Amino acid sequence: MSEMTKYTVSASPHVRSAETTTGIMLDVIIALIPAGIASIFVFGPRALAVIAVSVIVAVLAEFLSRKVMKRDQTIGDLSAVVTGLLLAYNLPSNIPLWMAGLGSIIAIVVVKQMFGGIGQNFVNPALAGRIILMSSFPGKMSAASFSGANVMGWDVQGATGATPMGLISLSDGVADTAPSLMEMFLGTTSGCLGEVSALALILGGLYLIIRKVISPIIPVVYIGVVAIFMAIAFKFDMYAVAYEILGGGLMIGAIFMATDYTTSPITKNGKIIYAVGCALITCLIRLFGSLPEGVSFSIIIMNILVPHIENLTFPKPFGYVKEKKEKEEAKS
Repeated sequence: MSEMTKYTVSASPHVRSAETTTGIMLDVIIALIPAGIASIFVFGPRALAVIAVSVIVAVLAEFLSRKVMKRDQTIGDLSAVVTGLLLAYNLPSNIPLWMAGLGSIIAIVVVKQMFGGIGQNFVNPALAGRIILMSSFPGKMSAASFSGANVMGWDVQGATGATPMGLISLSDGVADTAPSLMEMFLGTTSGCLGEVSALALILGGLYLIIRKVISPIIPVVYIGVVAIFMAIAFKFDMYAVAYEILGGGLMIGAIFMATDYTTSPITKNGKIIYAVGCALITCLIRLFGSLPEGVSFSIIIMNILVPHIENLTFPKPFGYVKEKKEKEEAKS
């Protein structure tokens, strides 16, 4: 009698893909490189130090936490590197390095690993780390500056002061001391490392879209709704609207944070609702809140609402009958 062939039987759908977590994370890292280069160009070696500490501590935190929890190691999937990079890009260059490391530990251990690891966290780890640092050390987190650098012959003078988002208000519009739109587009302004250069972030976003790592729905709807809302709020002062789009963390949030696979909807309609929600909360915080920025909080709030959004927008199976209809048919 011939040997019995063993088959593995599992529920459908049976879908195979060449994509891997490591491959996707590598694409995200590549997409983040332009913003990293821009931050070093503007902020100097201090930016590189913040990035290095955030990434190294994030990887070590994942390795040690998985070891303590007796789970298989996952540092090879590069997700900890991405978390470290995103956290660093949301920090000012002059933040104490130990705070950057603390933020990475919070993001990896508390937000990610304590909920089961990659794919199990219900909010974006890097944003959660940033918010906790903002709540714990508001002075250090808001003291945006750039130390100056001389790269490729371009001498960027060091400065400390309010970020561009702190120089615009609903009543007064854009302050006279605010940087030009070209400076904001290129990133030669004060602010967090990865949020200052809109050009670098757009290049990274285009790479992710071309590679089909992210869908353009969330970034386009998010930024578009912010533009429309702010145009109405500022009585169609498009100069002020441009500041709202290029300033703060809107670009990095819409492209790299809001599109996180684990914490964003998977349906098309869900993505639209999610992006609109992020945009509206961002605008309300910026216009009426005590903080000049609202991207981090808006994305975290919408992350929490994602399960409900997916329940509302997930397509119903063929032949599905509503529960109320079933009960009526049973009575008859």
